[in-house]
Amino acid sequence: MNETLYAMALSHVPRMSLSNINMLYSTLGSATAVYEHRNSIRDVIPDATDRLASALQGMDEALKRAETELEFAEKKNIRCLTMADADYPQRLCECPDAPIVLYFCGNTNLNAHRIINIIGTRHCTEYGRDICRNFISDLQRHHPDILIVSGLAYGIDINAHRAALDCGMHTVGVLAHGLDRIYPSVHRNTAASMVRQGGLLTEYMSQTNPDKINFVRRNRIVAGMCDATIVVESAAKGGALITAELAESYHRDVFAFPGRIYDQYSEGCNRLIKDNRATLIQTADDFLTAVGWSNQQADSPAPLQQELFPELTSEEQLIVSTLEKAGDKQINQIVVETGMPFSRVSSLMFELELKGIVRVLGGARYKLIRR
Repeated sequence: MNETLYAMALSHVPRMSLSNINMLYSTLGSATAVYEHRNSIRDVIPDATDRLASALQGMDEALKRAETELEFAEKKNIRCLTMADADYPQRLCECPDAPIVLYFCGNTNLNAHRIINIIGTRHCTEYGRDICRNFISDLQRHHPDILIVSGLAYGIDINAHRAALDCGMHTVGVLAHGLDRIYPSVHRNTAASMVRQGGLLTEYMSQTNPDKINFVRRNRIVAGMCDATIVVESAAKGGALITAELAESYHRDVFAFPGRIYDQYSEGCNRLIKDNRATLIQTADDFLTAVGWSNQQADSPAPLQQELFPELTSEEQLIVSTLEKAGDKQINQIVVETGMPFSRVSSLMFELELKGIVRVLGGARYKLIRR
């Protein structure tokens, strides 16, 4: 519990940048270690700036705020997740700007086998609403376990959430404020349904206002916790394009539905496709084929015995054994289940691919194959 409190405090230190928070956390290995060295940071980071050292002096005050927030979370059945928790969205851990603590209210698995986000303009047209309904309905027939993520905003976001709920699929909204409010308030009833069939996720403590910069920051969580980003409608500028750019930087797959060339809210999607920054899709089948999720059960290999691969190292065999449990897995799931560092797993996956033992799919997923 102390680590959770210290992580909450570290994320709330005044005048502490996100990059400094992540640098401290990764360098010292835990928020507890940061707290223990708050008054002597140069003992462990000799080149720490005066500004950083000064900011850390505010960690004691931030700890008081964290204690208050933890009490609030316990009363409201909110889970405080740090990067050290297994329930923290593990796909986010490979993103350099991931928050070190998240607040979650809901009942879904944030490390589900397949996670996508569906995003777009706040001024969606009937065309965009139809795409959300039809696309999600078709996805549900193939893979009802897909987790749908969006931002609970007007337009495409709320339509994606509602379509998922209508189809019985779990859906998560990533918020730009604390869990003591819902913004916009007209989405309160939908948000309540999502808590029972998915959840609400944020990096912000209660009493945090939904300021404009927070919406920009939350986009990295939407992009980073998912296997793929799907843009339904977007103008030439907007938050959906920012999320798509972030997803691209995280090496996630990006898809876009095309629209008529004269439609204002298809301009962004058409541009993504034209610039080869997004794959054009028109149906759920297009998407499932592109990411390698179509007919997965039929394609899943029979369990493979260790003797089939006698030349494997112990680390490679550990990965093979992990993949035997499912048809395919996202690389972050393999990291969690093997306990090996991401960089090591990435290197081993490359070697296994060269040996013809695994095949890379879309969304940084790997499939075990026979030779």
